[in-house]
Amino acid sequence: MTTKSNAPRQRDYDTRHGGPYDRGSADSYFMRPFKPHFFLGATNNSILVLDLTPDQIEAYRAGWEANEANGNRKDYG
Repeated sequence: MTTKSNAPRQRDYDTRHGGPYDRGSADSYFMRPFKPHFFLGATNNSILVLDLTPDQIEAYRAGWEANEANGNRKDYG
């Protein structure tokens, strides 16, 4: 017997360092504002992209929301 879930399917996102998912996760971790962006290569060592496609914004949001759900935060103390 096969059961069907009504839950939304979890997408697989590219989690490379500097990519949209990674930047969303990092912004949440460091308690920075939600501001979708990513780097074409390594973070801060390549071109910064601020004009994202809907899929890239979705990946940024997914990284942000995953870290928010996890509650992982930088301890500045």
